[in-house]
Amino acid sequence: MTRTKSRLLVLQVLVVSLLALLAVRLWQVQVVRGAEFVAAATETRTRDVVVPAVRGQILDSAGRPLVRNRTRLVVSVDRTSLNRMRGNGKDVLQKLATVLNRRPADLRMRIRACGPGVTRPCWPGSPYQPIPIDDDVTTREALQILERQEEFPGVTAEVQAVREYPGSTAAAQALGYLQPITQEELDRRDGFKAVFSGVDLVGRDGLEAVYDRALRGVPGLRRVQVDRLGKVIGVERQVPPTPGDTLITSIDAKVQAVTEKALAEAMKSAPAADGAAGVVLDVRTGRVVALASAPTYDPTVWTGGISEVEYQRLLSGKAGKPLVSRAIKGEFAPGSTFKVSSVSAMLNDGYPLHGHYDCPGSYMVGSRAFSNFRGAGLGTLTLHTALVKSCDTIFYRAAYEQWLRDGGLRPRGKTKEPMANMARAFGFGRPTGVDLPGESAGRIPDREWKKRIWEATKAENCRRAKTGYPEVARGSSSRAAFLKQLAYENCLEGYQWRPGDAANFSIGQGDVLVTPLQLAAAYAALVGDGRLRSPRLGWALVRPDGTMVKEIEVPVVGRLPLSPTERAYIKGALSQVPSDGTAAGAFAGFPMDKVKIGGKTGTAEVYGKADTSWFASFAPADKPRFVVVVMVSQGGMGGQTAAPAVRKIYEGIYGIAPQAHSPGRPVRAALPAGRPARELPMIKRDGTVAR
Repeated sequence: MTRTKSRLLVLQVLVVSLLALLAVRLWQVQVVRGAEFVAAATETRTRDVVVPAVRGQILDSAGRPLVRNRTRLVVSVDRTSLNRMRGNGKDVLQKLATVLNRRPADLRMRIRACGPGVTRPCWPGSPYQPIPIDDDVTTREALQILERQEEFPGVTAEVQAVREYPGSTAAAQALGYLQPITQEELDRRDGFKAVFSGVDLVGRDGLEAVYDRALRGVPGLRRVQVDRLGKVIGVERQVPPTPGDTLITSIDAKVQAVTEKALAEAMKSAPAADGAAGVVLDVRTGRVVALASAPTYDPTVWTGGISEVEYQRLLSGKAGKPLVSRAIKGEFAPGSTFKVSSVSAMLNDGYPLHGHYDCPGSYMVGSRAFSNFRGAGLGTLTLHTALVKSCDTIFYRAAYEQWLRDGGLRPRGKTKEPMANMARAFGFGRPTGVDLPGESAGRIPDREWKKRIWEATKAENCRRAKTGYPEVARGSSSRAAFLKQLAYENCLEGYQWRPGDAANFSIGQGDVLVTPLQLAAAYAALVGDGRLRSPRLGWALVRPDGTMVKEIEVPVVGRLPLSPTERAYIKGALSQVPSDGTAAGAFAGFPMDKVKIGGKTGTAEVYGKADTSWFASFAPADKPRFVVVVMVSQGGMGGQTAAPAVRKIYEGIYGIAPQAHSPGRPVRAALPAGRPARELPMIKRDGTVAR
């Protein structure tokens, strides 16, 4: 009996203790942490659904769409939901593959996270957002998914806006492309989560990247109430998205098409050509009318994800690296187009504007003879004729004389270096600042640059001076011997600015590198008002209803150190090049009485490759409105490849019939008024453009 009472007592104590513990716990939950648990419970009953904004269009200067949106039925998969299922959602993907007529393995690859060692296709975006796996499904396919949602958990089919390119490959590198924002970017960059919906795409290149924030708009929000199983039972709050702004550019779609066609034909005419670029600038404003690079590509390859094969092709040197814009990123020796800078340096250094200069077939620079093209001597010339006939030896002599005055191999104190400083005044050696990402700076070599390069490469050159180039010798013993001797000289005296360096500089050869856009901007300053401008493609940002957000100004970044008289003299000389100079053959039969063209050819030698072909031009010669520059890599002589391409661009701009193909036949002008657009296109309240 006593034992039974003891057991009951123990049980009573245990029950009372448990009740006390429960009471304390209830007091903690309801009183001490009550507010915390109420907030947590409330949070679990709501879900925020981000509603992406419609991305803004990109228009040309006449209001024609360069990039626009069109709606498609898009099927997306929530990878997080799939991974929670048995077999990581294998059965769901199998059913989905059957509906979409795809292989399950293909769908599984598309939802993999991109990373080191992962080949495309894969998903580079956040793992917490729906992953689009098919952006062009039919209504029938979408209904099969939506009507049997219980068989497709984690799968959605909805209408979304996707990018469309009416001009196909037109200005592809300048426009850029879109890719999903990655989780690393969201985590790394402060403020990103506030402006990205998590399902938005971000501009990765071109105008899409530079004006991404304005084009993207502001995502909306829909806060929904859900039950404990996640089923939506009501909408608590809804904030509509704000569509992105429309970007109006200064590009003219018709001139762009003419330019790209001319580049394609120029490359076909030069069998060794491996790339080309074309730039058309408005001289008076500094705005870009056309910007083209060849080879190009179709930007629709990015829509819905790009395959590994296609991605590697875009990066391939064999395919010409079509992702790279040679107009702003390609660096090339400019050849004789650079002489406008060199002659300006001569004038600034005291050489007489109306003086007379000997143009022998060759000129001794130090201990080496530097020759004219084909060794032709042209007698005594003015600077005007020296530019028209492209005499090299006059510039060799001036460069050598300036080099000697600076102290030669043993400079004393601060050197003047007139040609290098003038080149920088023309904007060479630094980015133009154009509103595109990844622009190259080019290169203007001088004495200080030569020392920096020598310090960085001395150890390797000294090593190669001893070991030589056995890997090169297997293919060419003579080239290996040349490289070994060069390495020996650079090891000992590579820091010296030699007389040959100065001579080559004066004609845009040696280590001088420029981009086609830099050259165009320099010529626009020379034949315009003397002001150097940072070119712009963006003209204005407007709301979808036509309300102006802001006009994008073109900044002035410098002024040429030349008088109006000197600039007019150089412009007058260049105006004779297409009629009496090195471009006369390319412009034979061109109606100069209607539109007079000025310009300068350039033929730059490249070791181991064919020459780089250039033509930098302006029109009309008396009151320039356009600067047109064409460069063809491995295109040969400037007058044979680049100049004919420039002619075709002017024929398209002004509506001049190509005489060799269809004499007398009228051609519709890309710009009937003979000038770029002066006013922004009018966008009506409904978003359409007033014609």
